[in-house]
Parts: sequence; C-alpha cells; structure tokens
Amino acid sequence: MGEVIRRRRADLGMSQADLARVAGIDTRQIRRYEAGEQQPLLSVALTIADALGVSVSELAGRAPGRVSLSGDWWASWQTTRDGVEKVATQPVRMRQEGDLVHIAATQRGLSQAEGGYLWSGELRLWDNQILTGWYAAADGAVRSKGTMFLAMHPHGIEFTGRWVGLGYDDNIMTGWATMGKTAKDSERAMSELVAVRGGIA
Repeated sequence: MGEVIRRRRADLGMSQADLARVAGIDTRQIRRYEAGEQQPLLSVALTIADALGVSVSELAGRAPGRVSLSGDWWASWQTTRDGVEKVATQPVRMRQEGDLVHIAATQRGLSQAEGGYLWSGELRLWDNQILTGWYAAADGAVRSKGTMFLAMHPHGIEFTGRWVGLGYDDNIMTGWATMGKTAKDSERAMSELVAVRGGIA
C-alpha cells in the first residue's frame, strides 16, 4: 500500500504535505504509510483513496487492469474555417484519476489567425476502450466548446473518433478526431480516417 500511495501521489504532482492536507492526516503519518511502517485504518484508507482518486482496492495494490493514459499525447482535429477544411494537430497533456481523465492542450495546433486556440476538458474512460467527455476553449474570447467520443486502439496506442460542438463556422459543427503518442501517429490516424470515412460530415 505504501508504494501505491507514493506512486499515485507522485503521478498527481502532490507532496506528502499536500496529500496530508487534503486527507486531513498528519504528514508524519503519510511518511509512515509510504515507508510501510504502518497500515491505515479502513476509515483513513478511504480518505486517502478519495484524495488520490483511486478505489480502496487499488490503494491496497489490487490493480483493476485499467489502462494508464496520464502523460503527453498529440491530438488532431478536423474542422473548417470560412468553409475551408483544416486539420489542427497539437500536443495535449492528460492526467488520469481512476476513470476520469483531465485533458488540456499545451500549444495551439493552428495559428490564431487560422482559428487555433488552447482548450481543456474532462473525459471518462469506459471499459478500457471508450473516452467520452467535453472540451471548452481556454483562450481569450474564443467561444468553442463541445463533446468528444474517442475509441481506443486495442493496444492503447491511439484513439479515433469525433467531436461535435460550437465552432467558428457554425453553432453545430463536427469533424474527425484522433490522438496518438506522437504527432506522426495522430496525423497518420487522421489521414486513414479521412481516406476511409471521408471528409467533414
């Protein structure tokens, strides 16, 4: 359990003091748990699990077999601007807490003049294969927001799907969306989607 607490805390960027504050436990106690000197009572384990965004079973070291999506990815989005089809590819960072995945673009995929913007959102992982959720622009006066549906490749190396939302050209727009561990992976998946399924629908 101590190793699970330490690793999960590190994944979330929390110090021992941060975890102690959120869980309402003394920092020295967190140190004891992580060092394996003591095991928390069930009520304390529940509080720590909640603070870390995992189940008590996961805290106890019973892996749920869930894929790990935390880290840096690349996303590609098919859209239009003034009726001209464009594909934006940009780096995104994902932080997973159980089945909840926080996602945020770290750079624009297109210039601001071309309609590129920064955004963030939340996704939920279903059955280790589907991500559904929302996104919203986090860039000045840009109003874009909407929903995402992404299906995971069986090996967890890429996602393909669609977005639907408010865009520059219309209140209801949609396009293909892909994610990969590299920009090349994401762009290749997008090219394959467009070749097989067609352009903007």
